[in-house]
Amino acid sequence: MTSPARRRSYGVKGAPYTFLLPASLLFVLFFALPIGYAVFLSFRKVHVSGLGLGANARSEVWAGFANYTEAFKDSELLHGALRVLGYGCIVVPVMLGLALLFALMLDSEKVRFAPFTRLAVFLPYAIPGVVAALLWGFLYLPSVSPFYYVLAKLHLPQPNLLDGGPLYLALSNIAVWGGTGFNMIVIYTSLRSIPAEVYEAAKLDGATPLQTALKIKIPMVAPSLVLTFFFSIIATLQVFNEPTTLKPLTNSVNTTWSPLMKVYQDAFGRNDIYSAAAESTLIALATLLLSFGFLRAANRRNTRDVSEGDAR
Repeated sequence: MTSPARRRSYGVKGAPYTFLLPASLLFVLFFALPIGYAVFLSFRKVHVSGLGLGANARSEVWAGFANYTEAFKDSELLHGALRVLGYGCIVVPVMLGLALLFALMLDSEKVRFAPFTRLAVFLPYAIPGVVAALLWGFLYLPSVSPFYYVLAKLHLPQPNLLDGGPLYLALSNIAVWGGTGFNMIVIYTSLRSIPAEVYEAAKLDGATPLQTALKIKIPMVAPSLVLTFFFSIIATLQVFNEPTTLKPLTNSVNTTWSPLMKVYQDAFGRNDIYSAAAESTLIALATLLLSFGFLRAANRRNTRDVSEGDAR
């Protein structure tokens, strides 16, 4: 018979797996299985025999890489990817730059009302993306926006922010407004973890606040900057809420403005879930490759900096 002490030992060792079991089941059921099923559908298609009128006229058959070949040749998907690339070139640097600036300002010793300011910067992140897009969408409309009313009273130009090139700025503004607070909290938390002795040594060496920020704070929060940049890349490639919400307010946003909108249109507009599955798989692979490439480059740079520091 197993001794009570050994049974208690087995119980203690198995406790972590017991606590991980619910999360693991949820991960498999609602994440791993849907991804696997989407990949499976991407290799299938509907075969229509005859006139396609009978009950057995439409059947699902193996398509191989045909759906992926069509996705690579789809000009709408390519144009959507290019639009998202331009959108990301605006959103990512501006959002992370503002997040770093706000974090450095809040970490300053001379800042006042830091808790209120921190909450005010973070609060837009708590607003759902659809609500934020609706809010800014109505502020962009000349007929209802108070901004256009003030511009008209001052006899100033009234640009249409929902048409042409300004549309990228309008969409980017929504993303920056909503995402800056989250990234600021990540960077600010990293700043607060820096030992106070480092700042005291910098003061003894005669470093100014600007020099302290540039030479000490920013290099020491580099891992947090890498993390926020990683999250920003993923969020940019998956942009969907903002253009979809603004689409009824302007003719400049079509149903395939972004890659995810193209996937949604194929799946529920054209009822072609097989092409949509292939496109979504390609988007996931592109996100994985870009994220992995960025993390690999960041790790390689950190390794090189450490080796150069050891050499010195």
